[in-house]
Amino acid sequence: MERSLKLLSREMTVTRLIILSGLVFLLFYNWAFFQKVVEIYPLTTKNAGFLASLALMLWAFFVFLMSLVCYRRTVKPVLVFFLLLSSFAAYFMDTYGVIIDDSMLRNVMKTDLNESLDLLSLRMILYFLLLGLLPVVLVMAVRLRPQSLRQAVKQRLLLSLGSLFTGVALIFAFGSTYASFFREHKPLRYYTNPSYYIYSTIKVARQELAAPPGDSRRIAEDAHLPEEHPHKELLIFVLGETARYDRFSLNGYERETNPLLKKEEIYAFSNFWSCGTSTAVSVPCMFSIYDKDSYSESAVQSTENILDVLKREGVEILWRDNNSDSKGVALRVPYENFKGPDKNPECDTECRDIGMLSGLQEYIDSHADSEMLIVLHAMGNHGPAYYKRYPESFEKFAPVCKTNQLEECSRDEIDNAYDNAILYTDYFLSEVIALLKRNSERFETGMIYISDHGESLGEHGLYLHGMPYMLSPEAQRHVPAFMWFGESYDEIDRAAVTSRLDRKYSHDNLFHTILGLLEIETSEYDREMDIVFGP
Repeated sequence: MERSLKLLSREMTVTRLIILSGLVFLLFYNWAFFQKVVEIYPLTTKNAGFLASLALMLWAFFVFLMSLVCYRRTVKPVLVFFLLLSSFAAYFMDTYGVIIDDSMLRNVMKTDLNESLDLLSLRMILYFLLLGLLPVVLVMAVRLRPQSLRQAVKQRLLLSLGSLFTGVALIFAFGSTYASFFREHKPLRYYTNPSYYIYSTIKVARQELAAPPGDSRRIAEDAHLPEEHPHKELLIFVLGETARYDRFSLNGYERETNPLLKKEEIYAFSNFWSCGTSTAVSVPCMFSIYDKDSYSESAVQSTENILDVLKREGVEILWRDNNSDSKGVALRVPYENFKGPDKNPECDTECRDIGMLSGLQEYIDSHADSEMLIVLHAMGNHGPAYYKRYPESFEKFAPVCKTNQLEECSRDEIDNAYDNAILYTDYFLSEVIALLKRNSERFETGMIYISDHGESLGEHGLYLHGMPYMLSPEAQRHVPAFMWFGESYDEIDRAAVTSRLDRKYSHDNLFHTILGLLEIETSEYDREMDIVFGP
């Protein structure tokens, strides 16, 4: 360390610092990238030349990028900024196999303190110290050699053109291999650090700036309740978190994770898919009028959602949240935060989903003359600290992984912790149904449960969620979806619903299904998309 400081404390040109920094980024921050590359191009004599050229080209690319923004007055602030950020990016890519794309950045921006603390670990601290703080100290120790303007411009021009020429020459030298690399393996670039998260940041910024100001665009302005409407509906939508389809025994999982729900008349849909692989995408998408293909952040931000339509027509809306927040969905409807003990009476190591039922009967009684939609946004199976998602009394499967560093646990320990959280969800949903049963004489009652996305639990070295949709494994996209209806909901053809259990549905269907269940008539309603009353 002392020797390195003495070496770097000597005078150095900006050009040399950029060249050395590019080499550092290549060697220490891109292990995930080269690991993915080697999976496709194994370390053999045949591939050795191409792999060496790929490393050299990536280094030249980093040098070229830095040559555009690093000058005598900016080089140290720029390097400090990206070294610190890249240390965290390297940690998450190396540890969980995630990609820092625009969706992941939106997740980061909307993550609360408790979720952030769940990710904190000794390994993260070591990454920050060794790949963040230590390089920053070394960079700050460098004394930059004074240069005339002419010298600086000349060196910068040579550096930019030289790095660009190096990249072009390498592509020509290995033309056929690079043609395949760029055409067939585009996703590999998602793992380059820091270039891809820089690109993603620019993409998010452009999307945010493109969002039109002012009020949201109104939709379904012709919406209305039919004149003859003798029954009031009470619908509870439970928005699940990070639950996998294949971990519910109702869906065929060999472990009994749904001992309570199996006693109920549950409609379990076997072919249900998420709009995104992160909460920040899936939640706004499922409540919007847009389907997955037409969804965009700017479109959703500038357009009303299903809750706005229902509120306008006199439906009483209540959003209770034991997760981070509604991701903008509940901005214009009553919202209650159950993340703290001031509101949630069921808190131990953290506040439990069951606490969202506290006082709910009183709310229902006070709005008995209205249609009601109540949204309960659950903490569910939010990772990586699955062991925190349930009380100790629900630890049926053991031993469990009791750390957020999942790579330190066995697959069985991870599975046990995750399945215990599903077991707790089973209990929570059974209590929601019990509440609805107590109100079935006054209302047509129903519950919908759908998870926002799934989760990777170590398959193929992947953990958590948030992968780009086209690259994501099925475990992150295939989600559980259940419905329950009280006996008084006599308009529902239960045999017809049963016949649709294996049809392919997605978050796209929720908008129209809720309109159908609450009997809202509008030209925006598409009966073909209604899971319950559709053809």
